[in-house]
Amino acid sequence: MTKKKINTDELIAEIIKGIDNVKGEDIQLLDLREIENTVCDYFIVCSGNSNTQVNAISGSVQKTVSKEIKDKPWHIEGQTNSEWILMDYVHVVVHVFQKHIREFYDIESLWGDAKITAIKTK
Repeated sequence: MTKKKINTDELIAEIIKGIDNVKGEDIQLLDLREIENTVCDYFIVCSGNSNTQVNAISGSVQKTVSKEIKDKPWHIEGQTNSEWILMDYVHVVVHVFQKHIREFYDIESLWGDAKITAIKTK
């Protein structure tokens, strides 16, 4: 049985839905496709207000993506302390930060050449 090819736009939509379901904040989509030597096509960055919420966002994203499009992250890091959780869906990497950690690392500035889209949710 071959694995169904996941549509990247559909994956992004489900990830954003998962973030929004638990009130993740300040969602940004960074399009890295025009930048040479990147590890993936997109970053999705968002914030939570506590390690509990960061963990909840990560869980919600995994549950939503798994349920809707039967995909799961290839790799996850940071669940032990939940200050910054990274979920690698190969073409899309999700970064869920506590606000102060996000400000410290400032990924959006590091990837300043990326096309950045602020995601508005309900």
